[in-house]
Order: sequence, then structure tokens, then C-alpha cells
Amino acid sequence: MLTFTAWCNSHLRKAGTLIESIEEEFRNGLKLMLLLEVISGETLPKPDRGKMRFHKIANVNKALDFIASKGVKLVSIGAEEIVDGNLKMTLGMIWTIILRFAIQDISVEEMTAKEGLLLWCQRKTAPYKNVNVQNFHTSFKDGLAFCALIHRHRPDLLDYSQLSKDDPLHNLNLAFDIAEKHLDIPRMLDPDDISEGVPDERAVMTYVSSYYHTFTGVQKAEMAANRICKVLKVNQENERLMEEYERLTSDLLEWIRRTLPWLQARQQDNTLSDLQKKLEEYRLYRRNHKPPRVEQKARLETNFNTLQTKLRLSNRPAYLPSEGKSVTDIANAWKNLEGCEKSFEEWLLSEMMRLERLEHLAKKFKHKAEIHESWTTGKEEMLQSQDFRHCKLNELKALKKKHEAFESDLAAHQDRVEQIAAIAQELNALDYYDSATINARCQSICDQWDRLGTLTTSRRNALEETEKLLEKIDQLHLEFAKRAAPFNNWLDGACEDLVDMFIVHTIEEIQGLIDAHHQFKATLGEADKEYQAITSLVTEVQHTAHKYQIPGALDNPYTTLTAQVISNKWSEVKKLVPQRDNTLQTELQKQQNNESLRRQFAEKANGVGPWIEKQMDAVAAIGMGMHGSVLEDQLNRLKDYESAVIGNKAIMDEMEKIHQAVQESMIFENRYTQYTMETLRVGWEQLLTSINRTINEVENQILTRDSKGISQEQLSEFRSSFNHFDKNRCGRLAPDEFKSCLISLGYSIGKDRQGEIDFQRITSIVDPNTTGFIQFDAFLDFMTRENVDSDTAEQVIDSFRILAGDKPYILPEELQRELPPDQAEYCIQRMQPFSGPNAPRDALDYMSFSTSLYGESDL
Repeated sequence: MLTFTAWCNSHLRKAGTLIESIEEEFRNGLKLMLLLEVISGETLPKPDRGKMRFHKIANVNKALDFIASKGVKLVSIGAEEIVDGNLKMTLGMIWTIILRFAIQDISVEEMTAKEGLLLWCQRKTAPYKNVNVQNFHTSFKDGLAFCALIHRHRPDLLDYSQLSKDDPLHNLNLAFDIAEKHLDIPRMLDPDDISEGVPDERAVMTYVSSYYHTFTGVQKAEMAANRICKVLKVNQENERLMEEYERLTSDLLEWIRRTLPWLQARQQDNTLSDLQKKLEEYRLYRRNHKPPRVEQKARLETNFNTLQTKLRLSNRPAYLPSEGKSVTDIANAWKNLEGCEKSFEEWLLSEMMRLERLEHLAKKFKHKAEIHESWTTGKEEMLQSQDFRHCKLNELKALKKKHEAFESDLAAHQDRVEQIAAIAQELNALDYYDSATINARCQSICDQWDRLGTLTTSRRNALEETEKLLEKIDQLHLEFAKRAAPFNNWLDGACEDLVDMFIVHTIEEIQGLIDAHHQFKATLGEADKEYQAITSLVTEVQHTAHKYQIPGALDNPYTTLTAQVISNKWSEVKKLVPQRDNTLQTELQKQQNNESLRRQFAEKANGVGPWIEKQMDAVAAIGMGMHGSVLEDQLNRLKDYESAVIGNKAIMDEMEKIHQAVQESMIFENRYTQYTMETLRVGWEQLLTSINRTINEVENQILTRDSKGISQEQLSEFRSSFNHFDKNRCGRLAPDEFKSCLISLGYSIGKDRQGEIDFQRITSIVDPNTTGFIQFDAFLDFMTRENVDSDTAEQVIDSFRILAGDKPYILPEELQRELPPDQAEYCIQRMQPFSGPNAPRDALDYMSFSTSLYGESDL
């Protein structure tokens, strides 16, 4: 009661009156109305001057009505109780008045009045030893908290270092006396009651609120310090984001710089196994090394956009990265990297096809060369022989026929020589690594072939000169020679074809070889008849020789072929036919497996490809705000899409395995799908990047909305207007579209010269780089600044001026006293010395520092 009485008198004495008994002197309502007029600064209705009970009740009701008009609910407090002198009701009413007019307006960091007053006490007494304010009763028992509040604002009134926690009465009396004498705060509390029992919380709050209101001037300095702290925190966070961006950018660009030489290497002396190893290294790079860098690039773009948004929202100049580290530089480097990836993979696959072809041709060349060289063995010696000089007529005729058969055989081998030369030429055209050996062997074969032709002509001429001496010929031997030679050539060709190597890539190609083989087998019946006819000639010779005992009749002078040779080759052909069947069937099964792989890949690709495109469209629609939902809903939907993409990563991994099997099987085309693994990889990465970028854009819009206090309806209106004029849904407006959008939002932009000047001024704000287009972020930032106030350099300067006591400079100790240590040091390190007249040596220039925070100076 003492506290409330003293509090009322501290205000009533301003009207030239006091009270002694709080329950008696408010009964007629006159001093109660006077108290309310003093503390509110307003005039209440004229009081009733009568002394009757109903006059008193009327006056008290006028006071209670005034209190209620200030938004205060008076629970169970009626005029009759006050008029009757009910002490409990009267004290409750006075406490309600104190709460409304002395405590309710106290606000620290948007807390309730009680919490705000407590936080104010905690902050002001934090530097003082033995003071720990946690409540409004026991924390004030020893009096040190009251002394600390006085010393914090008026250190000239007491020496806090001389006070002891063990002498609470001295501390309380000292604080109350100084407050009453020097601060005009009446003594509202009894030191004995405070130090001995548990102090009344409402009494202490009432008394402490008087301290708070007495130091309102100092409170302005605290508010200024809070504003400066807020601005400095923004700057410090922005600097941290800039440093992180620079670090991540340097790391990513350095990785790209190190990776490019590997992707650009094009060695020409590779083997097929070398290329298989390189392809596996490339797959390892795509699976393990690149994905973290994709995430790093997305995080870089997110950090950059967040930083630029924060800079715009805090009226700071846009961040310009170091040379070579802009978002465009990163995008160009990344695009170059992906281009090198694509060309590297294409080179690997084409080089594998080339080497596969080369190995096939080299083996084919060796096989045909060996057959030819085997056939030519001894031919030069035979053609140079002079054996016909000592022959009888029949023997000479036999030699002539033999030579004719050889010429026929020689002509039959011309095709093989041409094939060998053609293969060698193709190997040279494809840059075969051992072309020198191939060329030397081919040249040797061709040179030998020319010599054989010359020797054959010479031998034929010599035989014709002595033809007159030879008459008789054994028709059976001649018939055998004539039929055996082409049949032997056919057998050689059949054996060569049956073991001929091939390379195919489709079922149709292998089926063509199988059909050709079936056609060949259909001719075996006629070949068997020819074989039987040829062997029957030999049988007839043997029969005749045995029957007529002809010496030497078994020797065939027309050919070196024997029935045994033909029989052996015929057996070889019949043995090779089923082997060729097995080889073709094995290849058919391989191509069928390849076809299955194509279908497996196509089935999944034809599902994943459209799904990625659909997701891209959905994300783009959200980014354009086409669904009209609140930003938080858009953000949740985007995160759902992100989860879906991550959840489907297993499908991409499975496709990578199928793709690896496809490449290992040398499959280079797929008619069942338009999608390739590369296009799906790029689409997948673009989808993930698009989701991350759109999430960042929506988060920045939420940040803009919340920090600037604009409503969801305003955001929706801005988005709706922008989308209406963005006809092709590209996320940007041309100047004419932007002008129409502004007019739709109520801007008056005429067609005269002034209207064009106004429009150019706005365009220079939303398109500072003169790209010719207005992005939605820049449009939203402009509309936000047009509709919402924000901190300015002038406001920060005013705040520093309050801390400096209206001086044009500020001292380090003033900064250290009013700001947290880290932010005080931040200012001291960055402020330039003040150069004005009559300033102390350590004076600092807070004006240039404030403008530098908003990009308005060279600091």
C-alpha cells in the first residue's frame, strides 16, 4: 500500500495535491479523476460536486469508464466498492492503472510488458558484479540491482565498487535516497520489508517502472544501438556469404580446370583394352566424382541468390564477385565441361568402333595372306622348271594342260589378291597402328603376283613352241584336271567362306548371314554329284591302268591335284558346315541378347524421360506461380518434388547398369527410344538444379515477404500481374510488357515525354545491367520497395548520432559501452578517423561508415 500511495503522490503533486490514505481519499472519485488526467494528459468529463453517495458513485464510474476506454478490463471492480472504501478493490484498481499507464507501454524486443521490463533490467545490470536479475522479488533484496540501475545511467551519483552484498539495508537506503533526491523518484518501498521477507512483486515492478521512465532519454540511445546492431549483423552475414561464395567458386572452377585436360585428351595409339579402361574411368567419374560437384554448383547458385536477395532487402548494393567468378563464368565453365564430357564419350565410342573394325580387318588380312602365301609356295620354282625339255609328246601335252589348269587356278586367285590389297588399303585409311608391317606384306604378295604372271606367260610360250612334238593326251587325266581344278577352287573358297570372320550389330545382319549359309548348304547336293563325278574319273583311270598295265598311267600330267586332296577338302567342307552353323547361332543369340538390352533400356528410358519432362514442367509452373497457392505451399510442393527425384535415383542407377551392359556389348544405336543415357543424365541434373533453384527463389520470396511485411495477397497480385503479361511463360518481361504490367498495377505512365522519362527511371532500377528484360525477382524487389519502408543510411546515421550525444563523431568507448563487444569492435576496425575541428585524436567518422553500409561511398 505504501508503494501505491507513493506512486499516486508522485503524479498528484504535479497537480498541487497529495493523498494520505489511499482507501479514503479516492472514495468521492475527485482525486481519482485528477490522477487519471495527470498520467494520461487527457481531460475527463466534468465531475459531480455533490457530496451524496450517488454523486461519488457517478464520479468513480466516470474514472472507471475512462480506464475501460483505454482497453483495460476491470474484473470484479465496481464503483460501489471504491466508494465504500474497500481496500482490496481500491488497491486492485490502482494496480490496474499502474499496469496500463506505467508498465504496459514498456516494450523490449516485442516481449510482454513484464518480460520487457525484466529484460531491460537484465541488460542494464549485466556488467555489474553480484547482480543477477531473474525476477521482481528476491533479485532486488540486497539493493545492489537498484544501485546498478542508477550507476549505469548516472555513474556520478554513487560509487558501485564500494558497495557490499552483505549490507542490504545500506544499499537499499542509498538507492532510495539518491533516486528521491536526484532523480525525482519518490521512496515507494520500505527497506526493512524488502531485505527481510519476500518483496511484493507488484510493488517492486511499480518502483522499477519509475526508473525505466526516468531513463527514457537513455532508452533512445538503446534503441539506436539496437538499430545499429541489426544493420551490422546484416553486413557481417553478407560478408560471410560473400567469402563462402568466393571459396566455393574457386574450388569448383579449379576442379573444372583440372578435369578438362583429361576430358580433352585424344591419344591415337590406343588399343581396345585401353579404351575399355578409359570408358570405365569415365563411368566412375560420372557416378562418383561429378555428382558432388553438381550439388556444389547448385549450392553456389542458391547462396548467390540468397545473398543478392538479402542485399536488396537491406538496401545494400548488389554483390559483384571477383573477376572470373561470376555466376555467368561458372555457367560457362560448366557448359564447357559438359561439352567436353559429351565429345569425350562420343570419341571413346567411335574410337572403340574404329579399333574393333581395325582388329577385324587385320585378322582377315592375315588369314587371307596366309592362305595365298601357302598357295604360292613353290609356284615360282615350278614355273621356272625346264622339265618339259625331256618329255615325250604325251608328257608335254600333259605339261601344257597342267599349265592351262594352273593359269585357270591363277586367275581364280586374282580375286583373293585384290581382296588382300583392298583390306590393306582400308587399314591404312583407318590409321592402323601397324600399317608398316601390313604394307610390307601386301607389297611382297603383289610383287610375287606380278612375277608369277610373267613366269606363267613365259612358260606358256615355251610349251606352245614344242606343242608340235606332243599329240597323245590321256582324256581321263585331262577331264579330271579340268573338273578337279575349279572344284578344288570352289572347295578352297567354300572353306575360306566357312571360316570367314564377320562383325554384325543387328539381328537383321546376322539373319542375312544365316540365310546365305542356308543357300550355300542347298548347293551341297550338286557339289556332291560333282565330287562323285571327279572321283569316278580317278577310279576309271585306276581301272584302265590296272586292266592294260600302262606304266606311269596313274600319274596325271595335267594337274598336281589328286583324288585324296579333293576328298580331304570335301571332308573338311562337310566338317566346317556344322561348325559354321554353331558360330552363326552363337552370334544370333548374342544379337538377340543385345536386342533384349535395347528393349530393357528403351522401356525404362521411355518412362523416365517423359517423367523428367513432366516434373520440369510442374516445377516451372510453380516457379511461375501459376497455381496461385501461398509460398509455403509452393515450397512444400517443391520439396515433395525434390524427395520424389531423390527417391527415383535408384531407377537412374539401374539404367546406368543397363547402359554399361549396352556399351560393353558394343551396341551403338537403339531404334526403340529417342532417349540416350546422356540426355537422361542431363535432364536429371537439370531437373534437380531447377528444383533447387526454384526452392531458393521461393525461399527468397518468403524472406522478402516476411522481412518487408508485405501480405500474401500483395505477393499474389504481383505474381498474377507479372504472369498475365509474360505470355510465353519465360519468367521475364520485355520493356513493352513491363510498361503494360505497371499500368495494370496503377502506375500513371503517359505517352508523352514525361511518361517516357518516368518509365526509363523505373527500368534503370529493375534492369541495371540493361539486358533488355525484367526478371521476376527484380520486379518483386521493386514492388516491395515501392510498398514497404526499410532501413536507410540516414536512419543509421541518426542512431549513431544519438549514441554520440549529437556530436558529429563518436568515440571508441561510447561504442564499447552501447554495443555488444563483437559489433563495437567491428565498427572501430572499419570507421575512418574523424577529420573535423576540435575533435579528440581517437574520434571516429560514423557518417561515412553508415553511408558505406549502403554502397554510397568508397569505404
